[in-house]
Amino acid sequence: MAKQERFKKVYSQGTLTVTEIWVDRETGVNYLYHVSGYSGGLTPLLDREGKPVISPVRTDYED
Repeated sequence: MAKQERFKKVYSQGTLTVTEIWVDRETGVNYLYHVSGYSGGLTPLLDREGKPVISPVRTDYED
């Protein structure tokens, strides 16, 4: 059985300018990744109160 990757992409939008949401399968923390041209950035996705968005930890994400 292959080792499961730690991060799972759960949302993607765009082609030249891309915005994605990745979930850490171990902690449930959601990350926002944005790339445009040769630059990009990754940051924890925050709620209205400035706290990280945390999804229930799941191991059944389809690959």
